[in-house]
Amino acid sequence: MLDRLETTLRIRGGARLEGSVPTHGAKNAALPIMAASLLAKTPVTLHRVPRITDVSVMWSLLEALGARIRYEGEHTITIDASNVTSFRAPYTLVRKLAASFDIVGPLLGRFRRAEVPLPGGCVLGTRATDMHEQAFIALGCEVRNAHGYLIAHCRRKKLRGAAVEFRMPSVGATKNAMLSAVLADGTTTLSNVAMEPEVVDLANFLVAMGAKVSGAGTDTIVVEGVRELHGVEYEIIPDRIVAGTLLFAGAVTRGDVTVTATRPEHLSAEVERLVECGAEITSGDDWVRLRADSIKGGTSIITAPYPGFATDLQPQAVAFLCTAPGTSVVEESIFNARFSYVNELARMGAEVKVAMESNAAVIKGVARLSGAPVEAPDIRAGAGLVIAGLGAAGETEIIGLEYVDRGYEGLSEILSELGGQVQRTSGVTQFVEPQSIFETSEYPQVTATG
Repeated sequence: MLDRLETTLRIRGGARLEGSVPTHGAKNAALPIMAASLLAKTPVTLHRVPRITDVSVMWSLLEALGARIRYEGEHTITIDASNVTSFRAPYTLVRKLAASFDIVGPLLGRFRRAEVPLPGGCVLGTRATDMHEQAFIALGCEVRNAHGYLIAHCRRKKLRGAAVEFRMPSVGATKNAMLSAVLADGTTTLSNVAMEPEVVDLANFLVAMGAKVSGAGTDTIVVEGVRELHGVEYEIIPDRIVAGTLLFAGAVTRGDVTVTATRPEHLSAEVERLVECGAEITSGDDWVRLRADSIKGGTSIITAPYPGFATDLQPQAVAFLCTAPGTSVVEESIFNARFSYVNELARMGAEVKVAMESNAAVIKGVARLSGAPVEAPDIRAGAGLVIAGLGAAGETEIIGLEYVDRGYEGLSEILSELGGQVQRTSGVTQFVEPQSIFETSEYPQVTATG
C-alpha cells in the first residue's frame, strides 16, 4: 500500500551544486498517456515512465478499472486494457491525484459513459471542471454532478464530432476533449486550447495509436474520429519541470549545473528570466548548462500557459529570487492559492509580501536565508523549499516530502550527486511497486454496473 507517513529531508545549505545530471520522463505527460491507453484494443508499451508516487496511483486506478500492467524494465511498462469493464472510478484513488480526471475522456470514448469523482491532488486553488463538461456536452453527452462524482453519458452509439471553443487555454480540458473525440463520429475542432508540450506529447501518442489529430502545439486542434485505436510502443518526453527545478537549484547555490536528456526549447521562458538575473545559460540539442557565479539582480515573472512561464516552476523561482539582489515581483495567473508556501519561506528569513488582490508576491532579496524546520504543502512548493534549503545557512528540515515524491524521482540522490548535502531521515520508501498496491486489495476491482 501507499505509505502515508511523513518523510523528512535534511539539507545543510551552502554547498555549490556542480555537475551534470539527466531528467526523467515527464510526469504531466506520462499520466494522461497512461489514461489514454484505455482506448487501445491491444497492449501499449511506454518507455521513460518516471518511478514516482503519482504514477503508482494512476497505475492502481487503471488496474481498478480492469487493466493489467507490468514492468518491462526500470522505466518501461506495458498496459493491457483489453479486459477493462468498468466506467466508474474509485474515490479512494481519484482523490489522491488531479490527473485521475484524465480518465473521463478515454472512458467516454470506450464506453460512452464515465463516472469519476471530482479531481483531488494538491490544493492550489479552484479546479473547475466546467470546460471539461462543455466539451463532453458538445460531443453529445449528458453531464451531471451527483454525490461528488461527475457522471457523463452518451445515449447514441458513438459520440459525435463538434466545435468547441474554450474560454481559456485549459490543459486538463484540452486533454479530455481530445481523448473523448478520437473515437467519435466526424470531426471535432477545439479552439483556444492549451499548447503545453505535454498536450503535444499526448496528441503524438494518440496519432501513434492510429488517431487523426492535427494542430497540437497551436491554439487549434482538429480531431477526425476513427473506428478504433491499436497498441503502440512510445517514449515519454523529458520532464521540463524537473529540468527547471534543477536549474533554479543551481542558481540559488551560484553553481554550475548541466541538465541532460531534456529539451531546451521547453524552457525558453524560464531560461530568459534566469539570464535577466545574471546567469549564463548555454544549451545544445538535449542539454542546458547554467553557470550562476554572477547573479546580479532579480526579475519580474507572470505565470502563464505555455509558452509562458510555467506555474509549476513558480515556487522554485521564488525561492531562488529570495537570494537575488534587489526586488522581484512574481504574479501567479493560473492558481489562486499557489503562494501557500510563502509563510514557510518567511521562517527561513525570506522577505516576501503577497498582495492577495493581485495574487502577486513582492520579493526583496536577502544575502542569505537561514535554515529552519518547514513543511511542504504541495509538490512544487516542496521543491521550492528544497531549493531554499540549498541556499540557506545551516540546516533546513523539510517535512511532508511525500508531496515531492509525487513529482520527482530520486531528487535527494540527484542533488547529492551534484554536491548538495542532502539526507532523507525516514525509512519510508519513495516508490511502492504498483503491483503490490493492487495485491493489497485496498482498492478492490470495480466492475461495470450497466
